[in-house]
Amino acid sequence: MGETKNILLSGVGGQGIILASKILSTGLINDGYDVKMSEVHGMAQRGGSVTTQVRYGEKVDSPIIGKGQADILVSFEVMETGRWLEFVKPTGQVIINQWEIGSAPILSGKALYPKGVVEEIASKIDHTTVIDAAQLAKDLGNIRTMNVVIVGALIKALGLENLDWEEVIRSTVKPRFVDINIEALKIGMAQIK
Repeated sequence: MGETKNILLSGVGGQGIILASKILSTGLINDGYDVKMSEVHGMAQRGGSVTTQVRYGEKVDSPIIGKGQADILVSFEVMETGRWLEFVKPTGQVIINQWEIGSAPILSGKALYPKGVVEEIASKIDHTTVIDAAQLAKDLGNIRTMNVVIVGALIKALGLENLDWEEVIRSTVKPRFVDINIEALKIGMAQIK
């Protein structure tokens, strides 16, 4: 099992980040890893920032990831990537969902959504992957599977695609959404080369 891995997931309330973390954690636990997860909701119900931290390995003592310790930052929303970038190791990687959700000042017209965020992050983190999970989920037939597309990309980036993720999906999502979420997971995995 080796060293402890640190994954930070960030986004905005309503994007399914908690479910994404639950899927990841369940699969890791089922495979015998010691897993610790923490979540911060903030103003999640108001479209505010949401983060979860998942740490796994042979023995994990704390669920908290410090600055400069995340192996992977997975951002469900572009601007949230910049907010949490300082938590990524110098040798870490970033997966960015190409999705923009304006904050209150942006939505009220008092500010503009910043341009060039993805390019700036890619200039700082060599291993940056950008996916359009929203479009992939729409093509699949349900935009609400966007979070599972992102989880699929994360699973592949971690080299964990051989675990029984179909069983994990069956145990974590409502029965009527199982099949589409299994497809979403596979589509997400295919985004990482």
